[in-house]
Amino acid sequence: MPACAFSTPLGWVSLREQDGAINALNWKREGGDKTALLSRAGEQLSAYFAHELRTFDLPLRPSGGAFQQAVCDKMRAIPYGETRQYGEIAEELGSMPQPVGNACGGNSIAIIIPCHRVVGAAGLGGFSAPGGVETKIALLKHEGAYSLLL
Repeated sequence: MPACAFSTPLGWVSLREQDGAINALNWKREGGDKTALLSRAGEQLSAYFAHELRTFDLPLRPSGGAFQQAVCDKMRAIPYGETRQYGEIAEELGSMPQPVGNACGGNSIAIIIPCHRVVGAAGLGGFSAPGGVETKIALLKHEGAYSLLL
């Protein structure tokens, strides 16, 4: 499976491609065959961290079943610099907040599918990347979501 590593302000991340779509972002340096899609994804990640891109335009295929896919769709709909609560997404999907939180934690394409934009009713909630909630805070600060952090 093609994979390529990219340096970011948060450290190395690797993207994986399968059948013409990005299917994973890993928080480590992995190599493999670099494809045109992976090059484009790396360019978009660089542009995102340079404040030149707010919405990724890539074919994505996150892992998981129907509920996971529905949560990923809701996360992708959250605008840059904004947040939604687990409970808000749960209500839209006819679910409870905890399964939504679990689906956010199971997001296989973090940053590009912005699980960092989903927060708890009483705080930030968790984040499954190395650095945990500190990484989530860094991404929210990067996007200017300061009101939540004050």
